[in-house]
Amino acid sequence: MVRFLQLVADCPRRGVAPGDPVLEQGQVAAPMMVLIEGEVEILRDNVRVATTSEAGAVFGEMSALLGTACTATVRALKTSTFAVVENPEEFLRVSPVATLHVARMLAQRLDTLNRYLVDVKAQYEGHDHLGMVDEVLETLMHRQPRVDPPPSRPAM
Repeated sequence: MVRFLQLVADCPRRGVAPGDPVLEQGQVAAPMMVLIEGEVEILRDNVRVATTSEAGAVFGEMSALLGTACTATVRALKTSTFAVVENPEEFLRVSPVATLHVARMLAQRLDTLNRYLVDVKAQYEGHDHLGMVDEVLETLMHRQPRVDPPPSRPAM
């Protein structure tokens, strides 16, 4: 974590007041944001899915990697400071440390989701109306969709 935070030490900083958005779901071409200090909540379709105050937490990485708009809203719960990575694709391309940090973070999220789905499946075993949980688990565990890399962005 320390090495990753050192990588963003020279990035511009952005302060965010409590209640203000850091990134908004649907926002196009957003930078990648790295939490330096503070606390945020992550909302998907206006439903809170997580909170964090962990320095080094990264937001906007999915959008950067998939070449899509932001998939969630990140909103400050406390006064927060972020390192702003304006060109996340280039940042990840040239830094194995940053790429590994983001990969581990995404793997932790996927593991948490898998554990949650297994727990739900176990709680409702034998209930036909939750057959979709089996389908979701099967998809997550065995069927890896083909993901085309996002188009390259011109260097600035």
